[in-house]
Amino acid sequence: MANGPSYARWSLEPYSIGMKLRTLRTQKHLTLSRLAVETGLSTALLSKLETDRMIPTLPTLSNICRVYGVGLSYFFNEATRHTLAITRKAHLGGNGRGQESIKHVSLHAVTAGDKLFARMVELPAGVSGMMSEAGRALCAVVYVLEGKLQLDAGGMHESLEAGDCIFLDTEMAIGWSAAGTERCRVLMVTPASRESQ
Repeated sequence: MANGPSYARWSLEPYSIGMKLRTLRTQKHLTLSRLAVETGLSTALLSKLETDRMIPTLPTLSNICRVYGVGLSYFFNEATRHTLAITRKAHLGGNGRGQESIKHVSLHAVTAGDKLFARMVELPAGVSGMMSEAGRALCAVVYVLEGKLQLDAGGMHESLEAGDCIFLDTEMAIGWSAAGTERCRVLMVTPASRESQ
């Protein structure tokens, strides 16, 4: 039965038990020593469980569950949905042409059923556009990555700097542009819609 432990490790890997154990402990603000006292298990054993160097037995896991106030199902729930999209910064660079218009770069491929749409928007200096149109609902979080963002709506004129964030839930027309002489890049997250797919 030499293949037993490697098969068990392989079959339990998707459940990330060690990571879940470590997350529970840090959320409860417990040290390994304090958890050892609460469970009667050694700190060395607990450390091995958290770093996936050892597979917990069900009685050991059950004992830990008692301390954390969770059931065994917490560790063995199967994800029904998992999407991970990575966009490397090399794909976010300029396209080598003049900066004549506002550029939208999707940060992931939007598929049916997605709830959010994230994109990087680059506003060149001297170019303005409409973030939203009058009478059309817009719900968005906009985070300024670099430069300064100028927002204009009705009588409101706001300038946001790198690190500033704004949440919008509006039907008002909002204009945006890069404030100053430098381009502005923002991260914009909106609910996914058919237009973003």
